[in-house]
Amino acid sequence: MIQIEKKSVIPIYGLMIVWVLYCVIFPLSGVLHFVILAAVGLITFGVLSLIFPSKTVSIDATKEPERTGDENVDSLLAEGEKTVAEMRKLCVSIPDEKIKLKADELACITDRIFKKLLVEPGVYTQVKRFAEFFLPTTVKLLNSYDRFSQSGVEGENITGTMERIDTALDTSLESYRKFYDSLFESQALDIETDISVFDTMLKKEGLLSSDFQPSNAATAKTTETTASDAATTDTVKTTETTETDVATTDASPQA
Repeated sequence: MIQIEKKSVIPIYGLMIVWVLYCVIFPLSGVLHFVILAAVGLITFGVLSLIFPSKTVSIDATKEPERTGDENVDSLLAEGEKTVAEMRKLCVSIPDEKIKLKADELACITDRIFKKLLVEPGVYTQVKRFAEFFLPTTVKLLNSYDRFSQSGVEGENITGTMERIDTALDTSLESYRKFYDSLFESQALDIETDISVFDTMLKKEGLLSSDFQPSNAATAKTTETTASDAATTDTVKTTETTETDVATTDASPQA
């Protein structure tokens, strides 16, 4: 709730009316008249302020939480918001900076999980299992660490337990990240399916670079060119052989 003080405008209007009437009735010919005018105005303003005091108005500035309209989902959302608030409170209370950072990240991931539920109620079953089995244990560990750290006593049992809680929080963080990622599995599968269908359409239309193949006409032309080149080469070789034989024949009688 926000308290807002609303002052009455009547004293101001009364002050203005008194000044106007005074100026009409009495001439402002000297300093004394201005002093009297100011005094009369202050008295008028004070009296009217007592008669019409300021009023305090309360405004509810609390933002209503978003809801889906589904009773089960909304109940789980309310439970999640309460738990996140408790985790953030523990983040402030725990003195150890390292544990404070881990608790803050756990609270942030938990908040994202329930926001995911808000926009996609279809993950209700997974989030409910998370809220019933995993979340309470994490909050209990954070509360225990907070109590031990506030005890002001160092001992083997307390120190050992706090170290084990620290390790357990690392495991919880990894699990929370994986669980949050798993909530997007169906979306990832849908996108993968869309990409597969899109690739199939491109291949069918021959629009993928890897699927561009030379046409039959181009292939035939290439074959003809290769055959022509081969024939030319054979002709050249045959001509050279003939010229060699002729030269040999001409040279024989001279011998």
